[in-house]
Amino acid sequence: MRITQGTFSFLPELTDEEISLQIGYALSQGWACSVEFTDDPHPRNTYWEMWGLPMFDLHDAAGVLQEVKACRSARPDHYIKVNAFDSVRGFETMRLSFIVNRPDEEPGFRLTREDGPARVQHYGLAGYASDRPSGARYGTER
Repeated sequence: MRITQGTFSFLPELTDEEISLQIGYALSQGWACSVEFTDDPHPRNTYWEMWGLPMFDLHDAAGVLQEVKACRSARPDHYIKVNAFDSVRGFETMRLSFIVNRPDEEPGFRLTREDGPARVQHYGLAGYASDRPSGARYGTER
């Protein structure tokens, strides 16, 4: 199963050159970039771990791409994404977010169902990755 979160998630994997172009676009708009990673890509898990600090003063895509590569080498079996944050007053929001790294095996999700009183049923999603503790979800943690 391929996790589809953020911009470009339905497209084939972006090359480093394409990632650099997207980062360049974000920086040209005045947006600050940051790099985040996780081993639990559940759609409601919006709090991924930050790789370093947001790069508010960086204006060169090569610098952001360098941080992406460093995160990839340290966390090759994690999902890694680049975020572009607009800090202009009145917006102060995420303008762009896209995945730049995925584990070789994406475990996916299963549908859960609870039967309640009066035949009421509640459905939810449970990630197969969460069957194992953090740090052991993809078997090749470093």
